[in-house]
Amino acid sequence: MPAKPRGAWRTHPLPKRLALIAIVAVGLWLWKATDVPERQLILQLDGAGWSDVRAMDLQVLDPEERILKREERFFTSGPPPEVTFKMNLPEGTFRTLLFLKMRDSEQRVRLEERVSVGEGEAIVRQLRLPATSR
Repeated sequence: MPAKPRGAWRTHPLPKRLALIAIVAVGLWLWKATDVPERQLILQLDGAGWSDVRAMDLQVLDPEERILKREERFFTSGPPPEVTFKMNLPEGTFRTLLFLKMRDSEQRVRLEERVSVGEGEAIVRQLRLPATSR
């Protein structure tokens, strides 16, 4: 019985498949490594006057003043004590604008904050209404 030639492994389909699987795995890893993580901006509404808020318009701006995220929320009897916004944000410092529509008023109250985003998923900010809007 003739012996199998030693070079038969080169013609076997397994090494080709393993190479393809390795390339796909590296591609998936690179794709996820460069992905911008989802963060939660948690606004803790502190103090009096929040029960008069009927709408919130949140805008997150990058350093070039482009809007990265804009979301509106509407409330029939005021917001809950904690409002959470989900967004994809890289690490860095951003400016947030929060426009509040108050009950029985056409004018909007504007709150501005600087938000520094680190490695964590949650960004918690405590907000108080200005005395003139209460």
